Amino acid sequence: MGFNRKSTAEQVTEGLDLTGQTIVITGINSGLGLESMRVLCMRGAHVVGLARTLGKAQQACDSVAGKTTPLACELSELASVKAAAESIRTMAMPIDALIANAGIMAPTQLSHAHGLEMQFATNHIGHFVLIQHLLEQVKQADAGRIVIVSSAAHAMAVKGGIDFDNLDASYDYSPWRFYGQSKLANVLTARYLSAQMKGHQVTVNALHPGIIKTNLARDAGGLLMTLMGVFAKPFEKTVEQGAATQCYVAVNPEAAKTSGEYFSDCAVAKTSPAGRDDRLATMLWQKSEALAADYLP
Repeated sequence: MGFNRKSTAEQVTEGLDLTGQTIVITGINSGLGLESMRVLCMRGAHVVGLARTLGKAQQACDSVAGKTTPLACELSELASVKAAAESIRTMAMPIDALIANAGIMAPTQLSHAHGLEMQFATNHIGHFVLIQHLLEQVKQADAGRIVIVSSAAHAMAVKGGIDFDNLDASYDYSPWRFYGQSKLANVLTARYLSAQMKGHQVTVNALHPGIIKTNLARDAGGLLMTLMGVFAKPFEKTVEQGAATQCYVAVNPEAAKTSGEYFSDCAVAKTSPAGRDDRLATMLWQKSEALAADYLP
């Protein structure tokens, strides 16, 4: 079945019975996370839905039909990530898919968490810690899948891909380049972890959901955002279309055997050269372990 940029999350999951499957999704309070949860619940999955506060998670879970479990997970606060992971671990069930969906995009004001620039802390390190804690449960599934939502903006990353000497953006903060760096980190994490999972029934992939009007852009501003608003119009997707690729990679049988790849429009796509740099991926993994050491299992 060929899907394309106009396919919706409902279309790519049509006919699937996900009864008995457990799927963990971050950022379910709005946008792509909410739509992914709605559709996967509709197909019978039990969705463990994570949002920044329990109130937001509860509200989102209450808005969809099906089996849900709301949890608080503030990705920029690693103690919150660890607590959410421990709650999921006490459920003692295999995780069929983990969708690292939440993120922030190009805030004009520089801010920090754990001494790191906020986008790197939230989009990369928070998910890195969550994935590490839940990996054993993903391995327990018959065919576990880890799905990391990246962006085509990974190609806009800082010079060299990841600037390990400036992860706090103490000099030369550029909202979009640092967004690109965090999204490149997502691509490299999927690539590295996929190689580690050889011999296990686990796939790990990253993806670009498309250009979608969601509140992800709430903090973004500046000329680039204005230009994107003008030039992106013909390429824009609805939220229903935007959620398609992550749902496809998470549950569609066609994607079951693919790992270590980057998807766009429900098909394998090419990353930037930095996105295929295994040395950079290894350096990032080791640095991430060091940065998050106090919060890892």
